[in-house]
Amino acid sequence: MLSGYRIMWMTVMFDLPVKEDDERRAANKFRLALKDLGFEMLQLSVYSRFLSSSAQKETYCKKVESVLPSGGKVNILLFTDKQYERIITFHGRETAPPIKPPDQLALF
Repeated sequence: MLSGYRIMWMTVMFDLPVKEDDERRAANKFRLALKDLGFEMLQLSVYSRFLSSSAQKETYCKKVESVLPSGGKVNILLFTDKQYERIITFHGRETAPPIKPPDQLALF
């Protein structure tokens, strides 16, 4: 049985240089790589992904590390599902419904 205290969310936040054309290309390539790894965009430089076990944490940290651009700053935050469900999100002045984990897990 999946426990909200054992399953996790991985959030990648980044601040990348985008003044030069090659920097913009690198930033966009990184965003696309995160999407290819199953991350969803929460904001332009904040992406999140559901992990069904803490063992996946190491795997996805290494995958993110392998696609890092040469410049900028990247942070990886990890939350248990119970912590993640307490996030309060606003769309304008309206409170958005809480984010819930996927109903179905993809097994590879």
